[in-house]
Amino acid sequence: MPTVVTLLATLLYPLAIWLGHGRVEPRLLALLLVLAAATRLPTLKLSRASRWWLAGALLLAAVAIWNNALLPLKLYPVLVNLGMLAAFGYSLYAPPSMIERMARLSDPVLPDYAIAYTRRVTQVWCGFFVINGVLALLTAVWASAAIWSLYNGVLAYVLMGCLFAGEYLVRIVVRRRHRQLAVQPDAQPDEQHV
Repeated sequence: MPTVVTLLATLLYPLAIWLGHGRVEPRLLALLLVLAAATRLPTLKLSRASRWWLAGALLLAAVAIWNNALLPLKLYPVLVNLGMLAAFGYSLYAPPSMIERMARLSDPVLPDYAIAYTRRVTQVWCGFFVINGVLALLTAVWASAAIWSLYNGVLAYVLMGCLFAGEYLVRIVVRRRHRQLAVQPDAQPDEQHV
């Protein structure tokens, strides 16, 4: 159940900040970030990354409360992207990659081409988190609360969904190509496309 609450808190956070902007003091809005952080408490025993994320979220909330400022609250999506980039990037340094770990949940025995493919997809997600994090930072610093909320509460999730869908379509093509190669053993896979 904490994962559903965490998901809802994360999804609704930008909307709540936008609706509260100008109506509610930032130090009170910071309680939303504390609430979002509290939903992660059950995962603290499991993940060092969750502990770092919690510390970062509480630091942003503390700065927002101390200065009664909205900017630290708008930096939360930047923190989320940095955390995801760190987790996915570290998995490239210390395999298996994050996407390989996820793939092994449904298929524990992955062929070599699938391992290479999951590594490439992990790299793509790292690129996404860099770009999304930069856009989150730009909207936090230079855009209105409405534009920040629109990007971080809607457009970022649409882009993420497009990346999921696009990767799924590419995965179908890659699987089909390798199944055809398995039927024709004398053919060699083109490693550049994996």
